[in-house]
Formats: sequence, C-alpha cells, structure tokens
Amino acid sequence: MKSWKKQVIFLGSLVGKIIMVNGPVIMGDDMTGFKMREMVLVGEKKLIGEVISIHEDIGTIQVYEETEGLKKGEPIVSTGKPLSLKLGPGMLGNMFDGIQRPLKKIKDDWGDFIPEGIGLISINEEKIWHVDMLVKVGDEVGEGQIFGTVQETSLILHKLMIPVGAIGKVVQAKESGDYDLEEILVAVKDQNGNEHSLKMYQEWPVRTPRPVLKRLPTDKLLVTGQRVLDIFFPIAKGGTAAIPGGFGTGKTMMQHQLAEWSDADIIVYIGCGERGNEMTEVLEDFPKLIDPKTNKPIMERTVLIANTSNMPVAAREASIYTGITMAEYFRDMGYHVAIMADSTSRWAEALREISGRLEEMPAEEGFPAYLPSRLAQFYERAGYVKNLNGSEGSVTIIGAVSPAGGDFSEPVTENTKRFTNVFLALDRELAYSRHYPAINWLTSYSGYVQYLKNFYDEALDEDVIALRAKMLKLLFEENKLKEIVLLVGEDVLPDDQRLVLEIAKVIRVGFLQQNAFHKVDTFVPLKKQLEMLKVIDHLYERAYSAVKLGIPISQVKNDEIFGDVIKMKYTVENDNLQEIDRLNQEINKFYDALEEKYSEVER
Repeated sequence: MKSWKKQVIFLGSLVGKIIMVNGPVIMGDDMTGFKMREMVLVGEKKLIGEVISIHEDIGTIQVYEETEGLKKGEPIVSTGKPLSLKLGPGMLGNMFDGIQRPLKKIKDDWGDFIPEGIGLISINEEKIWHVDMLVKVGDEVGEGQIFGTVQETSLILHKLMIPVGAIGKVVQAKESGDYDLEEILVAVKDQNGNEHSLKMYQEWPVRTPRPVLKRLPTDKLLVTGQRVLDIFFPIAKGGTAAIPGGFGTGKTMMQHQLAEWSDADIIVYIGCGERGNEMTEVLEDFPKLIDPKTNKPIMERTVLIANTSNMPVAAREASIYTGITMAEYFRDMGYHVAIMADSTSRWAEALREISGRLEEMPAEEGFPAYLPSRLAQFYERAGYVKNLNGSEGSVTIIGAVSPAGGDFSEPVTENTKRFTNVFLALDRELAYSRHYPAINWLTSYSGYVQYLKNFYDEALDEDVIALRAKMLKLLFEENKLKEIVLLVGEDVLPDDQRLVLEIAKVIRVGFLQQNAFHKVDTFVPLKKQLEMLKVIDHLYERAYSAVKLGIPISQVKNDEIFGDVIKMKYTVENDNLQEIDRLNQEINKFYDALEEKYSEVER
C-alpha cells in the first residue's frame, strides 16, 4: 500500500524503480499497475522504453535509447499509453530514427549524435499548414471519413481523417485556413455524448494494425519497369516479397530501383540496422533522386527511417513497426504504398540480442522461438484493401534479407520464405559476373503469376503467362544442358539442344540483365518488355524451324542478328517500338533466305 501511495504522488503517474540494468533491458520493481506494451520513461534522464513483461511486482522494459549511466533505484514512470506515432502532415520528405524522431532537427539542435533523454519528439508541431476543410457543423461523420485536406508536398495531398472511435455529429468546425498541428479543427459528439477533439494529426500505437473495411484480392501488378520482375517474378500491389542475398549481391540497389521506378504513390524506406556508411549513402542519394514521372524530387513522396547498426538495438526492433504504421496511415487515405525494409535480418538479430538478455530459451541459431510469429505479424500487415472511407489502397512489403555467408537455409530466410509470396533469390555468382539484377531464375518464384492473368490480359492483350512459361522452360533446359557440356563438351549435343543454349543466352543477357545506369534500360514499360520477349520467341521459332529442316547450327546462328536482339534493350527507345518491327523483319528476311538456299541444295 505504501509503494502505491508513492506511485500516485509522483506526478499522478505510476512509478516503479530500477533493480537491474542489462544493456537495453531494464528490470523494475513496484510495477504491478503497469500495462504490457506501455511506454515508460526510465531513469533521471527519462529514457523512452516499453514494458515487455510483467510478473507480479517485477516488470521488464526494453529501452530505445543508450542506457549507459543508469543506476539502480532510479524511477520508472508510466505514461499510460503504448508506444505510438504522430501521424500527420510533415512526415513526407523527412528522415526519422526507429521511433519517429526527426534526424535533421536532432542534428540542428543537438549535433551529430543523438543524446539521451530528448524525449519523443516527432513531426514539427509549430509548422503552419493550409487546411481546406470539407465538413461543417451539423454533419454526420464516421471513422476514416476525410474532414480536410493539406497539400503536404507538390505530389501528395494529405487527407485528414476522422480517427477510429469518433462517430457522430460535428459540433464545432474551423473554416479553411492556416493552422499548426495542435489546433483543434473539428469537434465530434458521439452517441454517448462524449466529445472528440480532432487535430491535424492522429496518434496510433505502432504494434496495432490499422483497421480496414475489407481485404481485396491482390490481382494488380506493382509495375517496376524491371523486366525480371514485371514479367518473370511479378510483385502484386498489396503483396509481399523477400529479396535475400549475401554481401555485394545488390539488395540495396534493387530496393533503390523499386523505390524510384515502381508505380507506388508513396515510398517508406526503412534502413534497419545497416552499416552507417551504407545508410549515409541512402540518406545522401535519396534527396538527389528525381521522380521520373513528375520531374520532382522523389523525397516529396518518400519517408526515410534510419536506424544504423550503432544505434540502440531496441530501437532497431521498433523501426519495422514504425515504418509499417506510417504506410498503413497513407494507405487509409487511398494511396498505394511500397515499404522497403533493409534488412529484416538485422531486425531479427535485434530480437535475438534482446531475447538473449532476457535469458529466454533460444531456438535455431540462437534466435528466439517466436521469430516466425513476429515475421508473420509484420508481413501480414501488407494487403490491398477497401478502407473505412470507401477508398482503395494498398501496402506492399518488400523485405531484404541478409543471410550470413549467403546461406539461404538460415532461420530468417527460411521463415521469411513461409510468409512472403515472392522470393527473389540474389545470386553471388551472377553478381560477380556483373549480371544485374542478380536474381537467380532457377531458385526465385512468384505466387502472384496466376492472380495477375487478368491484369496482363487487359494491359497487354497477350497471353503473357504462357510466353513467360516458355522462356523459363528454355532457361531450365539450359541449366540441365550445361551440366552435360561440362562433362562431355558442347559438340556432342544435337543442334536443337545447342540452339537452346544460344537462345537461353539471349534471354539472360538481352532480357533478364538490366542496366540501372543506362537512361533507356533503367526503366522499361510493360509494352516494350512484352515486345522484347516476343522478338526473342520469334527468333527461337524461326531458328528452330531451320534446325528441323536439317540446317546446321553454325548457319542457323547468325551473330549479327543474335547480337541485334541482345542489344535491342539499348537501341529501341521506350516510346518508339518501330525498331522492334524492323528486327522481326530482319529475322524473317534472314531465315527465309536460309531456308530457300537449303531447299535448293536439296533439290
């Protein structure tokens, strides 16, 4: 009873005291009244932490800041609410740490290093925004309804939504005008007579998925302009994808390309536990990138979350949830959001470290037994949905995985594979041979191919899936034939099999390999991708017919024509596909003449 009184006296909040410090894990006494997942302030410095277990009077807390200097007996103060984000204008174009603290403001106010105890600062509350109000006094409003708009950037209209739980009549509403984030814009009285004051922002707990009206089928392609993805291993809007690969295989570059060229409205990029130099490169490069569709800086539709390997390990664990919560918020407005998590392996390592400090029983390779469920919880927040306000939006999750030594059998890769529908296996040999994107076509797959059939039929009016299957079959045949060639040499193969090797090379070099630094090849529209594949197919069919007529492969393979087909990715402009027709004519002209020549010889 005595301790309870002491708790109440302290600023009206529950107060415990530190009894043990173990890195980012703190144990506290007198914590009976605290709640699971509650945000707390730890020590005299008021470090931000989260309650992760309570047993009788003893509570365990993970702290999102450096705990150096904490002493036994210092207070643990309850905030009464879970770790939450401020969701409102000011997120786009900003760079945050793992718990949504703005890095630029921290640098301006405190220097190059994040000091302890600065509190949970977030988006700028003092900045003035122009609000166009859409509701008036007397209107009936419901959850998710848009009550005002703010032109946050030149590309994105920020839609202010009625928060969950606020259903009723508008009893107060401001006129359109200029306001800061803390201004009360609308007051709503619900059926119980409770009044809800609505500001420009919402607060939402990071570990709780935002509600939707219903989930819709994932049958629309996330167009990326990357041939190996859009045709061979497509990602659906609202889908999930994993990009596993060892060091130097191009994971980050792949995500850069997706961020720049995919037809998502908004990008949320999470640098989770990456090395400082890699993250610096991202933070420097992104602001310089120009959105090719609008010629505006890509940061106008991007949120960056940076949590480097030297930052507190618990904040790394939280950064994933911070990113997905922001993505869901923009989705609720009716936008299509792509979230890049680089890398989920570092996030899993943070789980492992915290689990070790909690002295939990380890599972495979020291990871906690709940690793699969945590991964599932994260990837399940993706989806194509109908929002509470009737609009449609999506969150697509693309997670990079960094298996140690490129070993795909390790727990993080294996479990990620269980919960994602696209697996883009990056291959070290391909990367070292300068074949980018280094996606291994033999081990990669997409579970969305059949779901996207109607999309391809409508967008391209062709049976893309049948053509894709044919090309993949040739690549698989090539792989088998290479093993024979290694044993006995190519000369023993019949001509039709030698042709497969030649055509497979054209597919690999001319189609699957793509130059991110070439102005024509960095992004390829769907129509051109299909036409390129049709040319390769046409070349194969004409060459195969010639082989079947008994024409030797040395004559069938014309180096000039095969070279032109490989080079078409550079020579054919994206908006001018007439060169494709010329290539087809050249192929027909050559093989018509060849077949005529050999038919005359036979006569």
